[in-house]
Amino acid sequence: MKTAAIFLIDGFEETEALTTVDILRRGGVVVTTASLTGRQEVISKNKIHVRADAMFDEVKSQKFDMIILPGGTLAIKDHEGLQELVKKYNAEGKLIGAICAAPAALGRAGVLHGRTAVCYPGLESHLEGAKAGTHIVETDGNITTAKGPAVTPFFALKLLELLEGKAMADEVAEGFLIPLVYRA
Repeated sequence: MKTAAIFLIDGFEETEALTTVDILRRGGVVVTTASLTGRQEVISKNKIHVRADAMFDEVKSQKFDMIILPGGTLAIKDHEGLQELVKKYNAEGKLIGAICAAPAALGRAGVLHGRTAVCYPGLESHLEGAKAGTHIVETDGNITTAKGPAVTPFFALKLLELLEGKAMADEVAEGFLIPLVYRA
């Protein structure tokens, strides 16, 4: 069974975080939500209080198949522990996903050089070293990025496809009522 960690910081975009958790879990991925705040409770962009499964320090040494960064705030790029984890996962060729403002954390970590990536419109300057992509979801090597809240299901389905295969992603998409013709 595949595993993923999704990192939450105050101001996170709830659609990007929770829809991704939902879709991955529907596909059989064991997902751990981890707080970057030093508190179990994390407050979303729209003031929704979410209780994370674990704290960053509890999961930073675990071996996940993928790490995921939701957007909502550029503050995610300033968490030094997460920066080190992103660099480590990239060096090992492990899967990394980031959406909306969160690809800025990948840019700051220096893992986007020579890659195609996308982010929330207007934040492209944070994609340090990357070529701005044209699709709503871009996968380049081990890194998948996406534009923002409205494309979250497509982002999450792409992550699921990378972890569990196209058949599982298609099955979850069908159950989620996303016609395959609209899949990213």
